[in-house]
Amino acid sequence: VQLQASGGGLVQPGGSLRLSCAASGSIFTINDMGWYRQAPGKQRELVALITRGGSTDYADSVKGRFTISRDNAKNTVYLQMNSLKPEDTAVYYCYAMVVRTVGLKAEGYWGQGTLVTVSS
Repeated sequence: VQLQASGGGLVQPGGSLRLSCAASGSIFTINDMGWYRQAPGKQRELVALITRGGSTDYADSVKGRFTISRDNAKNTVYLQMNSLKPEDTAVYYCYAMVVRTVGLKAEGYWGQGTLVTVSS
C-alpha cells in the first residue's frame, strides 16, 4: 500500500492551497483518513481526520479555515486550506487506516509528506 501526497507549495498569508493524497495497492477498504503536520523543531500533530462515513475532527488551530474531505471510490483524501497563516508552515503528512485485501487486517500507512510554506 502506498500513499502519494501532492499539492504543497509556497503561498502568501491569507492564501489557499489544496492537498491531495491517493492510496493505492491491495486495498479492501479504508477506515479513517487524515492529515498531520510537523513544523521545524516541533512534534507531529493532528490537523484533521475523517471517517469512512464522513465524520470529521479538526485541530482547534485550523477550525473554520481547513476542510477535510474524501472520495472513497478513489481512495483519496483532500485538505482544503484557506486563510493560511505563517504558523501553518509545516510538512503535511497524510494518513490512512487501510484494511488490506490479504488478511483483512487494518494497518496505518503514511504518505511521504508535502511542504507547505506560508510567507510573504
